[in-house]
Formats: sequence, C-alpha cells, structure tokens
Amino acid sequence: MDKGLHFMFCVIATMLLLRESSQTGATRNDDAVSKGTGSRGPEEGLPTLTVTTILEDPYVMVRSAELEGYCIDLLKALAAMLHFSYKVKVVSDGQYGAVSSNGNWTGMVGEILRQEADIAVAPLTVTSAREEVVSFTTPFLQTGIGILLRKDTASQEMSFFHFLAPFSKETWTGLLFAYVLTCFCLFLVARLSPCEWNEPKNEENHFTFLNSLWFGAGALALQGVTPRPKALSVRVIAAVWWLFTIALLAAYIANFTALLSSGSEQLPIQTFEDLVKQRKLEFGTLDGSSTFYFFKNSKNPIHQMIYEYMDKRRDRVLVKTYQEAVQRVMESNYAFIGESISQDLAAARHCNLIRAPEVIGARGFGIATTQASLWTKKLSIAVLKLRESGDLDYLRNKWWETSCLHKSRDRWSPLQPQALGGLFLTLAIGLALGVIAAVVELSNKSRHAAGHVKKSCCSVFTEEMCTRLRIKENTRQSQETSGRANA
Repeated sequence: MDKGLHFMFCVIATMLLLRESSQTGATRNDDAVSKGTGSRGPEEGLPTLTVTTILEDPYVMVRSAELEGYCIDLLKALAAMLHFSYKVKVVSDGQYGAVSSNGNWTGMVGEILRQEADIAVAPLTVTSAREEVVSFTTPFLQTGIGILLRKDTASQEMSFFHFLAPFSKETWTGLLFAYVLTCFCLFLVARLSPCEWNEPKNEENHFTFLNSLWFGAGALALQGVTPRPKALSVRVIAAVWWLFTIALLAAYIANFTALLSSGSEQLPIQTFEDLVKQRKLEFGTLDGSSTFYFFKNSKNPIHQMIYEYMDKRRDRVLVKTYQEAVQRVMESNYAFIGESISQDLAAARHCNLIRAPEVIGARGFGIATTQASLWTKKLSIAVLKLRESGDLDYLRNKWWETSCLHKSRDRWSPLQPQALGGLFLTLAIGLALGVIAAVVELSNKSRHAAGHVKKSCCSVFTEEMCTRLRIKENTRQSQETSGRANA
C-alpha cells in the first residue's frame, strides 16, 4: 500500500514538473515573437499598452521580421521614461483614421475607439475632427502640406534668352544705368580736363559721346579700344570701369556656370495656385487623409478648386498608400499633395524628386489616446522632455539621413543687385573722383591763364567751362571765321 502511494505521488509530481516546463517554454516563445514584432515584452509590475501603428517609411518599417523606424525609437524612449511595456500591432485596414459612410471611424482612430488599442504612435496628424473623438499629446513632429514633383516634369524649358538668367532684371537695369553714366562721365571729363583737350577752339576731342560709348563697350568685352586716355581724371574713370567690368564678368560667368551645372531653373510650380493653373500634371492625395479633408473644409478659393478637382477624379487621382503616391510621381505626370516632412524624405531618398517651395496648413503629428486617458498628459510631458533634450532632433536626423542629400546642390537663384552693391559703390566713387580731378585740372589752368589776361580766376574758369560744353557752337563760329578769312 505504501509503495503504491509512493508510486502515485512520484507520477503526479513528474506530471506537474513537465507541465510547468512546457508553460515556461511557451512563455519564452511568446516573448520572442512579441519582441520580433517590435514590442517590449511584459515586465513584472509594469503596465502593458497595446500600440497601433501604420507601415510608412521611415516611421515604421519591417526589417528582418522586426519593426523599426522613427516611431519605434520614439516608443522605446517613451517606455523607458514612463516605465511601461507595450505590444505593437499594425492597423488592420491600413488607414490613418476617417469617418466612413456608415458614420464609424476607420484606421488607427477607429481601433482606439473600439478599444482594440490603447495608443496610436504613427505619423497621425492632429485635426479637430479627430480631437473630438480621441485625445492627442503634444506633437512630436511639425509638418505642413506640400507638393511633391518629379524634376523632369517640374522643370522649365530653357527660354530663348536663357543667357540673361544669371542676373535678375534689377541687376541688368543697374548695369545698363552704370554703363550709360560712366560713358557720360568719360565724355564730360574729357572735355573739362585741359590735359585731354587743351585748345577747344583749335583741337579735336577724340572722346565724343559715341566714342565714349564704344570705349565702355570695349571694356565690357575685355577688348582694348581707342581713343586712349591722356588726362589723369579720364584714366581714373577708365581704370575704375575696367575693375568694375572684370568683377562683373567674373560674377556672370560663375553664376551662369552654376545655372548650367545645376540643370534646373526656378520651378514653374512654386505654389498651389500654379498647380491649379497648369494642365500638364494630374494631382491628388491620400484617400481619406487629413490633407483631403483640409482642402474640403477650406474656404480659400484655390483650395476649393483643388478639392473639386480631386473629388471629381477621385478614382484616378486619389491613392491608397504613401508608397503608391511616391511611385506614381516617379513613373507618371503626377503631383502628390501630402505631408511636407514625408515629402522631404522622399526627395532625399529619390534624387529625381523635389518638393515645391510653398507649404500650407501648419500641423503636427501627435500620439492618439482614448479620451480622458491617464496616459495623455504623461506622454505629452515625456515628448516635451525629449524635445528639450534634443532627442527628437537626433531621431529626425537619424531617420532622414540619406546619401542623396550630400549630392544635392544649393538651390540656384539669379544674382540680385544687393550682392553687387559694393561694386556699384566703388564705381560711383571712382566716377566722382574722376569728375573732381577734371575740375581741379581745369581750375589750375584757369588760374594760370588769369595771370596772363589779367582777369579773375572765376571769370576765366567760367569762360573755359562754357567753351568746352558748347563745343558745337564754337566750332561753327570758328568755321565761319575761317571761311571769311579765306574769302
């Protein structure tokens, strides 16, 4: 009897040990699967949150059967700060969250409302409609609405006057004014200076206005032309103009080279108004996204035109996923309207894509929780701490880094007058010095002449000035006098 009881006790003990061992193995396998999907296994004494997200590069991606990305790193940092464990699940319908035709919410917002998930950590835009049914934390990323284009569809054809592009219209206007003013100063100073023109009644002045224009144009082309200046005042103006033209040509050649090497002018589609006016590209956005409803609810006439265009062509221009949108932009004449921060990543990953300059509808990505959840404030404070410590900037640089950024050049733009302000100022000072030097030369001659004719210096200076500035009348009088003498 005792042996029978002992045998039964051993059998029961062995079965219990085997059962416990199998449960332990199953638990370890579950933990391995949980961690393999990007989750943090439950720890003793820590609350476990079910996190819903959506697959979108670079926020959440699948790499070797594990989830990684910006949102996964953010979730790990929040879990370490607030001491909770989590289990990540990808949203079943692949949607962000919008009201369906039957009045129910889809996507991640719908899963939170149905209590299938506790929080949503994803590129989920904070909107008033979503805020009415769920709560959002402080945004962890700031963004807006932009236009993603392919470079070859967005580039302008080179115009017939493409060679004028290196300088802006204002710069060309300033250059023309400087050229005419300099030639006029050469014309004026060559007449005032006695070293250049000693006897106005008997000598011919080579610096006529047409010759002065030709002299200035030759300097622009780096060609030596006649007449050659003799007076110091004329040489000062000529030297300053030569210096001006050399610097100007260097700036033109450098900017024109940058324009040709960049291979792109100013984009013809700079704003949403430009997008509406053109007829070459189709444009659309994610179906059911916050961007679509932004244009639907906007009172701006341009935004209303964009919404009406997309609504009428819903089946053709609206896309289901962000990856589909990027692929369509790359393969067809299509412009994608969406979150600017995601478009910056697409432009960085694909060097043939570019985002238009205008960004509207400033907004942010936030973590969604159930209304009146105790986690909302805790998560908001944690996000603020991560921002203040620079961790959010670190994650931004980590997941947006790409080799395409190192290959890209600075955006080219025409050279503005402000960039050449010092050059124009130098030319103005040189012209002023040349005119002053000519006046001084004429004053010295007038002073010496006043001693011989016994007149005041001012009267002689005035006579000389009038004679030199009325050369046509004096020449005509001298010709008539010579004609009478011959008769």
